[in-house]
Amino acid sequence: MPLNIPELRVFVTAAEELNFSRAAARLRLSQSAVSQNIQSIEKAYSVELFVRHGRSVQLSEVGQTILPVAREVLNAMRLLEDSLINIKGEVAGELTIGCSTTSGKYILPNLLAAYRREYPLVRGRVGISSRGHVVERLLDQSLALGVMSRRIEHRELEYIPLFEDKVILIVPTDHSWAKSGRAMPADLLDQPFIRREENSGTMEMVASALKQHNIMPDTLDVVLELGNAEAIEMAVEEGLGIAFVSELVAARGLALGRVKKVEVQGIDITQPIYLYRHIGAIFTRAEARFWDFVQENRQQVLKDAIGNLTGVAPVA
Repeated sequence: MPLNIPELRVFVTAAEELNFSRAAARLRLSQSAVSQNIQSIEKAYSVELFVRHGRSVQLSEVGQTILPVAREVLNAMRLLEDSLINIKGEVAGELTIGCSTTSGKYILPNLLAAYRREYPLVRGRVGISSRGHVVERLLDQSLALGVMSRRIEHRELEYIPLFEDKVILIVPTDHSWAKSGRAMPADLLDQPFIRREENSGTMEMVASALKQHNIMPDTLDVVLELGNAEAIEMAVEEGLGIAFVSELVAARGLALGRVKKVEVQGIDITQPIYLYRHIGAIFTRAEARFWDFVQENRQQVLKDAIGNLTGVAPVA
């Protein structure tokens, strides 16, 4: 029985995730459906596409061989669908964006909503993953667009600014700094600190800013390390410590008076967020138009996003 496009899509997604459960989540299928699709291909052609090790899987030699071809087939189908749509002069189809930064998760829904108001036939999807995974998928062209907080210089990638997010210090409302809203860099050494993991974009920028004041990250009194910025903001609300977080992440808590922002003298951290794409990729009309749309509308969309998060209407 010949392969079909849905089976190929399942195989490619499973190969990218190397985890059937995550692949199922991306495809909105059950894990058993993903496993059955893979087993169906393996049985039909008497091959092994994945080497199973308990719950983990790795691509077999056969799987590694056919993956680039499978991606080319799926990309050809994507472009064929786009060509058929373009005959009618419409901007339609699926727009998938990979995102590796927390603040990007807050701006992208507003950006996609604004884009779909102009092009309602486009279906948007945001996939959250690590920076390395987004770069990998951009380079192998299994992903058309990616949002990241680090400027990556690569001959095959190009980028445009999406927006700039400030990284701010927040403290509990009953903290001694809450009333004045000010502190000195050296004061941070005596405080219980909540932070992201060391390889996060936010933590790298905070560490760089602190080093300029001769404060090494390992001299901070870290009482809690969390891999989620929203969880960090909640921990500060609960009075567990102080933290540097994205201003977008803290926006609602600040607006509701659940946390307080503190200016640290001499520390001003701005985190640029970029939209990336592969220079040599062939883009659908929806993807190409989105690239231009971002450059034309990003400032207004950022204002709207902040207004939505805080419940305060943006100023025209």
